[in-house]
Amino acid sequence: MQFQVPQFIEVEDKIFGPLTIRQFIYLAGGVGLCAIFYLWLPFYLAILLMIPALGASLALSFWKINNKPFIEIVEAAVMYAINTKLYIWKKEPKKPEELKRAEEDFLSPLLAPKLSDSKLKDLAWSLDITDSAGARNNSRGIR
Repeated sequence: MQFQVPQFIEVEDKIFGPLTIRQFIYLAGGVGLCAIFYLWLPFYLAILLMIPALGASLALSFWKINNKPFIEIVEAAVMYAINTKLYIWKKEPKKPEELKRAEEDFLSPLLAPKLSDSKLKDLAWSLDITDSAGARNNSRGIR
């Protein structure tokens, strides 16, 4: 016995012409809300409220962001606003004493160390010896 396996289960069925049932409900709700505004409110106030209602209705019906329906984006935004957030790191301004200490710690390696005469002579001697030995070895082709 053979069974047919559904192929496109992620695609919603088109019920009302080119619209899915979800799109039709969003559009019908937006048009119904606009009709209520038009019938119960003064015209200028109704127009001010109808424009965002129609915009939201159209966005919910057709707009996709990164291939996700707009309703999922709205849901994620609401959940982010409602749920608690975990802050791992929060920068606090340093006190003037800490800033001065940090500046000193930063500048201390940049300052040249003070050498006494004997240490300076020893350093110069060691550089001369290693430099002349290196020059001799290079003249012989040794590396």
